[in-house]
Amino acid sequence: MPAIRIGPGAARPARRGLVLALAAVAAAASMAAAAASHTVVIDGVKYSPETLTVKRGDTVTWVNKDPFPHTVTAKGAFDSKDIAAGAKWKYVARKAGTYDYICIYHPNMKGVLKVE
Repeated sequence: MPAIRIGPGAARPARRGLVLALAAVAAAASMAAAAASHTVVIDGVKYSPETLTVKRGDTVTWVNKDPFPHTVTAKGAFDSKDIAAGAKWKYVARKAGTYDYICIYHPNMKGVLKVE
């Protein structure tokens, strides 16, 4: 039967795995702590601001102050469906890119969300 070696080098792989796991947890916590919140107001049949730049992980909230529903629709990326008068919709920006969006009820309403 082969001898089992127990010594200073035996714990290195386990220690390395622990260090990597702790680094991953720290990175996730840092990203969560760094996430910001942004607001786009829908009022007067327009988005304000019309263009918003955020970082991945940030949350964007659209608040409808008009007396009728709107949508925030970026084809193939996100769709709020109806946002009733006085209601809001939140979106977490997870993928980098530039997203042009409109209100499907008022196609002249245009906005741009840039995710870095």
